[in-house]
Amino acid sequence: MIIWDMFANRAFIVPVITWFVAQSIKFITHFIKKKKIDFKKFISSGGMPSSHTAITVSLTTIMGIHNGFDSDIFAVSLIFSFIVMADAAGLRRAAGKQAEVLNKLVNSNEHIQLDKELKVLLGHTPIEVIAGAALGIITGIIFN
Repeated sequence: MIIWDMFANRAFIVPVITWFVAQSIKFITHFIKKKKIDFKKFISSGGMPSSHTAITVSLTTIMGIHNGFDSDIFAVSLIFSFIVMADAAGLRRAAGKQAEVLNKLVNSNEHIQLDKELKVLLGHTPIEVIAGAALGIITGIIFN
């Protein structure tokens, strides 16, 4: 059965588990800091650790373990992980900073109106990306 095969595939299930662990860390951290339950933390982007990085690095780890660290699929997965990490800490972080500035401009000018504030927490700090990579490696090894 196709669905059973998909859920038996470690290259699929380990990144899913890794995403859940990363988002759970964000949820628990938010609860500890704010003393408030916010289920949006399970699906929101940004924060510690980078779940995008964790997912791709866990996949890369699985590809290396199963296919060899000299395989083509490991190399493709590693390059994909580097692109995701660069995007998380670069482009998406810059977009979040721009959103913060634009929100301040809109809030200080009554002639400019937005339907809702722009989302600020889009990207990650380098530490959040490194933590996501570490989580991805750890979950890739543990759940292998």
